[in-house]
Amino acid sequence: MIKRDIENELVNLSTQYPVVTITGPRQAGKTTLTKMVFADYSYCNLELPDIRQLAVDDPRALFSSFPPPVIFDEVQRVPDLLSYIQVMADENDQKGQIILTGSHHLNLHEAITQSLAGRTALLTLYPLSIKELFQSGFTLSRDELIFTGFLPRIYKDNLEPHKAYRNYYQTYIERDLRQVSNIRNLDQYEKFLHLLAGRIGQLVNLNALSGDIGVSSTTLTEWLSVLEASFIIFRLKPYHDNFGTRIVKSPKLYLADVGLAAYLLGINEVDQISRDPLLGNLFENMVVLEALKTRMNRGLEPNLYFYRDANQKEIDLLYKNRNELIPLEIKAAMTYNKTLHNSINYFNKLSGGRKGYLVYAGDLEFEKSEISVLNFANTYRIFE
Repeated sequence: MIKRDIENELVNLSTQYPVVTITGPRQAGKTTLTKMVFADYSYCNLELPDIRQLAVDDPRALFSSFPPPVIFDEVQRVPDLLSYIQVMADENDQKGQIILTGSHHLNLHEAITQSLAGRTALLTLYPLSIKELFQSGFTLSRDELIFTGFLPRIYKDNLEPHKAYRNYYQTYIERDLRQVSNIRNLDQYEKFLHLLAGRIGQLVNLNALSGDIGVSSTTLTEWLSVLEASFIIFRLKPYHDNFGTRIVKSPKLYLADVGLAAYLLGINEVDQISRDPLLGNLFENMVVLEALKTRMNRGLEPNLYFYRDANQKEIDLLYKNRNELIPLEIKAAMTYNKTLHNSINYFNKLSGGRKGYLVYAGDLEFEKSEISVLNFANTYRIFE
């Protein structure tokens, strides 16, 4: 079993709060994690129709059948339970008695802010990180990681990635999507998803997509919110501080699992990765999500941004560490060349920064006064 980096933070928070809530994408490993860490807790799966019906019809009977300490899995399916959990948390000050998991951020977040504010700690679990895989003995190449993706089940059960992501995608469209939205034209929505996969790492022009798909940009904005609520996409915000030049204010878009991006782009074999015109975008997607996972696994705010100005000068990723801005350039190249980090030199002159990172696919690693060069498998070192 692959040890998850978030485990230490989960245990720590369970000693401080009566309730701990873990959200994240489907199949990211929330159930496996909670059942492993809290092996002596009772377990209630609210996906099961009879259990869910009992929770709706007679919540008190449910709590009699599953008394604390207890794990309630997929709690967004019965959000009214949170009011009862609030009362239980107030009546019993014992910590870590209730663990909640959920897959739809908006539904669960709204219910939690109403019922459990101040009573629960919040964590977000994404699929496996490169660090977790490598430390568990899975040493995959750049192209193998992009093609295989990071769903735990693929590695646990040795699944074929293309088929696994097809099933993952179909499950989301056919079941999960209907839980968070009343989208009627699934054909247009599916086309939208495929077009977004072709724009990862870019600013998304919804007006242009509107013409391609045949729906309004307002509708596309709503669809983006649904995708974000379902942990299908991640939006990276631009850094807004004024550096004396006009800067871009639209976010960049990434998929929460690069394996799903590869599937949506029609990549069926690992050998296609190196030849795909979007290799750089796919690699950037993978590295940006590695940074996000590292921060989230420690229970910290991501503090991740990008920079682009009116002169088309861009930094792929900015990490704000206290008052310091750390620029990262992300390149899929396997051979080091000093031109790969020209934009970091530009940004440091603009911002007064002193050092940045080049994260690339080569094995050569070294440090200079103005730059550290890292293999992508070691991205986590920057953010821990």
